[in-house]
Amino acid sequence: MQIGVLKERRAGENRVAASPDTVKKFTAAGCKVVVETGAGAGSQISDALYQEAGATIAPSAAAAAASDLVIKIQKPMTAGEGTDEIGYLKSGSILMCHLNALTSKDLVQALAKQGVTAFALELMPRISRAQAMDILSSQSNLAGYKAVVDAAATFGRAMPMMMTAAGTIAPARVLIFGAGVAGLQAIATAKRMGAVVYATDVRYATKEQVESLGGKFIVVDEEKMKAAQTAGGYAKEMDDDFKRKQAEAVHAEVLKSDIVITTALIPGKPAPKLVNAAMVAGMKAGSVIVDLAAEAGGNVEGTVADKATVTANGVTILGYTNMSARLGRDASNLFAKNILNFVMPMLKKGTGELEVKWDDELVKGTLVTKDGQVVLPALAG
Repeated sequence: MQIGVLKERRAGENRVAASPDTVKKFTAAGCKVVVETGAGAGSQISDALYQEAGATIAPSAAAAAASDLVIKIQKPMTAGEGTDEIGYLKSGSILMCHLNALTSKDLVQALAKQGVTAFALELMPRISRAQAMDILSSQSNLAGYKAVVDAAATFGRAMPMMMTAAGTIAPARVLIFGAGVAGLQAIATAKRMGAVVYATDVRYATKEQVESLGGKFIVVDEEKMKAAQTAGGYAKEMDDDFKRKQAEAVHAEVLKSDIVITTALIPGKPAPKLVNAAMVAGMKAGSVIVDLAAEAGGNVEGTVADKATVTANGVTILGYTNMSARLGRDASNLFAKNILNFVMPMLKKGTGELEVKWDDELVKGTLVTKDGQVVLPALAG
């Protein structure tokens, strides 16, 4: 089987879907790996490093895409976006990437029409067996870390308490919305930097995790919070009554905070608005907000995608839509390992040929198109 690795062409995307390490493992398993020239440039991975690992360098996207399995970070581009990456994919080939399938119905239909079997890696079931294949977790981990680092770099004061002969500097106060993978990493990072950390999440089950990292958990409505987690581990969208209570509970905390980081995302839906304009207007000059939900419309009123916005009262809102790509090398290595862990169990030993078990729950959970049809239940029909 030939595996093609395409260069990412979307603005701000520095990641690549294969690392020299995963190339070595794929070639050792009997696969041929073809990497588009320059694919790793944004992650400081040269063509030479891929060649040393056993890959062949293709001169173009079309050449790399003429493979049995094509792996990418982001969904393929269309002709209307400048490059027809879908058109490069051959009928009968397999595509694996972060497809944004639930919000990209036209793209999914186009892949089906092209005869491509597409896997949306963001839909990986959240079960123990799939943890090493979960791109959302691996990338969110880095995003949570980077959010705190960016906030600290923008914040015009020190993060930890400092006791000096000239006086004492109070620690920064950090408030984190959402205690998923990104939020928990943000809590851990902010604590390591010496901040006082508060956190809120609609899922009561996260309280213990927040406190284990040294954060203080804000409880809104205990009963509703206990019922706010899906079987897959995601947060459910809450009713208006809960949203009102949550806004009231956290309003005072927002006003007291130096740094606010929001991470709340609901798969396939716009991000919930958690910090309104009145809250932002009441914050102290010099405060910083990092909105990790900017890609889905943002949790904060005033967030501008991929911009740093300074409000009239001197609050900076950072709205990067692809935070993990700001740590391209590490993000690429983790994403590439997620793909490797998904693909390797499908390979016949010693042959490098793909043998997909279509009834496997990981396959069924991520399979979007097959045999010219859209097969994902949420999109089919």
